[in-house]
Amino acid sequence: MEQSGRVIGRKPILRALAGEAMARPPIWLMRQAGRYLPEYRAVRKDVADFLELCFTPELAVEVTLQPIRRYGFDAAILFSDILVVPHGLGQKVAFREGEGPVLEPVRSVADLTALDPAPLRERLATVYQAVRGIAAALPPEVALIGFAGSPWTVATYMVEGGTSRDFSTIRLWAYRDPIGFEKLIDLLVVATIEHLSAQIEAGVEIVQLFDTWAGILPEAAFRRFVIAPTRRIVAGLLLRHPGVPIIGFPRGAGLLAEAYAKETGVTVIGLDAMMSLGFARDRLQVSLPVQGNLDPLLLVAGGAAMAAQAREILSTLSGGPFVFNLGHGIVPQTPPEHVQQLVDIVRDG
Repeated sequence: MEQSGRVIGRKPILRALAGEAMARPPIWLMRQAGRYLPEYRAVRKDVADFLELCFTPELAVEVTLQPIRRYGFDAAILFSDILVVPHGLGQKVAFREGEGPVLEPVRSVADLTALDPAPLRERLATVYQAVRGIAAALPPEVALIGFAGSPWTVATYMVEGGTSRDFSTIRLWAYRDPIGFEKLIDLLVVATIEHLSAQIEAGVEIVQLFDTWAGILPEAAFRRFVIAPTRRIVAGLLLRHPGVPIIGFPRGAGLLAEAYAKETGVTVIGLDAMMSLGFARDRLQVSLPVQGNLDPLLLVAGGAAMAAQAREILSTLSGGPFVFNLGHGIVPQTPPEHVQQLVDIVRDG
């Protein structure tokens, strides 16, 4: 089987995502390229800002490949950010040291007139150039993952103007004017399909939808603003790219993860660190492959505590199709040697 000109049939992660239970599950980690690695910091110190790093193809290629060289993960994930999509739509996006992302807020239907998905591919052309460079450089057994933020999560940053403690501005807009707010969600559905399609065309073999803030919504809003748009994205992508594996990561979904898995059409569901392993095995893995879910702070702690939980995850989930990962991204204070310890546990027991 081929996709984007690359032979994929023997890659371990693609076998797992296709539903095969493997004696040694494949492993990759969210945020596996980043500040915990000294080689990443060496590249980052010479770059003016984070977006420059994302939009400079040779640098994005280099930092994507760094954890593959060091640990031999079964997949590389494109070094980029979920907020390149608002940038591609024309919203002003910046990253400030010590503050994180800062966006010019979008807070009404009238504000949406300044956003345009038509030039998105042109505005993000260097991202797709980086994908082509990574795809050409990866070892033949390593797959390439592309990604985007899901509409709800991307919208939180667009509306709040950055990170938030309580997400009150976006939730009030969604509750008071759901029809108007849904116009922003609709725009992001279109943009997300386009962005992920461009990545697939450039060489990614798997895509992941990050819905980091899915868990802040009550059930009715979760179904409307998380499940429904994800279902549309999955359908749109599979229409253009039949068979591409799509990982959905609805962080904080809790019991609603089952509805998400059944109703969105995702190929794989990512488990956050709070997800019960028994629930994941008995209610989710019976229907689709699962990915997860070591607490990133256990990776910081390392040693016996990390090893015990990693082995518990392996023993619970390795009976079905499974990809080992964290329950969220690697944090900057993670010792690189602890990542190697984890890789050794997953591969050698």
